[in-house]
Amino acid sequence: MNQSRFYLKAIEALRNKDIPEEVMERAKQSLLDYLAVCAAGAAFQRAKLEKYIAFALPEEGSFTAIGMGKRLALKETVFLNGLNSHALDFDDGTNSGIIHLGSPIFSLLLPLAERYDLNVEDVLKAAVIGYETSYTMAVSIQPGHKAMGYHATGTCGVLGATIAASYLLGFTEEERFQAFAAACVSASGMLKVLDDGSELKPYNVAKTALLALTSLQMAKAGFKGHYDPLGGRGFFKMMTGKEEVELKPLLLHGTYAIMKTYTKPYASCRYTHPSVEAAIHLRDQVNASEVDRIDIKTYSLAVAGHEHTEIPGSYSAKMSIPYATAVGLIYGKAGLQEFSEEKVRDDSILSLTKRIHVEADEALSEAFPDIQAAVVSLRKTDGTVLTERVDFPKGEPENPLTESEFKERYCGLMEYGHQLHGEEIYRLVHSHDTKIKEIMKLM
Repeated sequence: MNQSRFYLKAIEALRNKDIPEEVMERAKQSLLDYLAVCAAGAAFQRAKLEKYIAFALPEEGSFTAIGMGKRLALKETVFLNGLNSHALDFDDGTNSGIIHLGSPIFSLLLPLAERYDLNVEDVLKAAVIGYETSYTMAVSIQPGHKAMGYHATGTCGVLGATIAASYLLGFTEEERFQAFAAACVSASGMLKVLDDGSELKPYNVAKTALLALTSLQMAKAGFKGHYDPLGGRGFFKMMTGKEEVELKPLLLHGTYAIMKTYTKPYASCRYTHPSVEAAIHLRDQVNASEVDRIDIKTYSLAVAGHEHTEIPGSYSAKMSIPYATAVGLIYGKAGLQEFSEEKVRDDSILSLTKRIHVEADEALSEAFPDIQAAVVSLRKTDGTVLTERVDFPKGEPENPLTESEFKERYCGLMEYGHQLHGEEIYRLVHSHDTKIKEIMKLM
């Protein structure tokens, strides 16, 4: 069986169905979240972006580099929006697929919508299909894919972004297949970007969005790929090492992928969130100065690369369960300010971080991905032990942000990103027949 043709026909059948209203509403929220996170990410890494611009001398153009106050050429815009949208590790994702979904997809769709003067609804419909594509591919090959050292946001994200954009631009069935084949060839993403203070995790998103654009261009030019890029020694063998892979169905468990996504209330890697929330719950019962030791048990996939207590900078802090838990206990929150370069040098935070120990728990590991739990046991200096377990931290589909909580997060990110038109953009995304150009002018 040609798995690639089979899969793309299933996507086509889904694309021909009416998207439920609640799914479109979630897509609007996902777009707003992307815009805010991208603008804030540009502000967060402003100094590095200035050095990038000075060296790269990117070509000016007619596309909006969100949060940068620049209009650049198409490829440069797609790349930089991808880079900025993941700079804070604050973008949406799913636990079962172990993948960030929206950042590569919207980083490509928005500049293309600018180019062809498309509206918000066009982008949202394409994004829903892109989310479904990336997620289904990821959940079919995880967790072994991660265990091999791959970052699914890069490997599966390029497939979803490519398919989303092919629908946005009205590709023929054959053009879509060839773009998908090219995307399979280009798929890459190394998880080592999480380790030892590396700052290249956002680069995986940036190049993913750019490679998806290149895949579209190759298909439009008439370049042909393999007749089954998923099968044989193709994508599945490359990404899992296995000859046979069970391709999961679309709408897994009866829900769209975009409905399975989390929205982060904490500005750190999703693996840190159960522990952060547990620490916040414990804060009413203990002062940080009374803590002798904290032991955290969680699922095994959350441990490697996230248990470190040496914190060389902000990127490392965002990946560290001990650091994120420490700021949750000290401040009762874990927002952007708690991961600033100033905070990661704070001796009180670093001292508590050193007293936090993380280990994998067999039962919690077996419960993943249905439950993404952590158990935090805090021993006070007087010997008292306090314990808190969190199964579904705030922002998960099982424990979603309220509309007011989402709006507060959105406005905070827009303010951090020096965006003056957050309220107007929020209104436009929820209005009928809004052109993407109208929104990009305000960014």
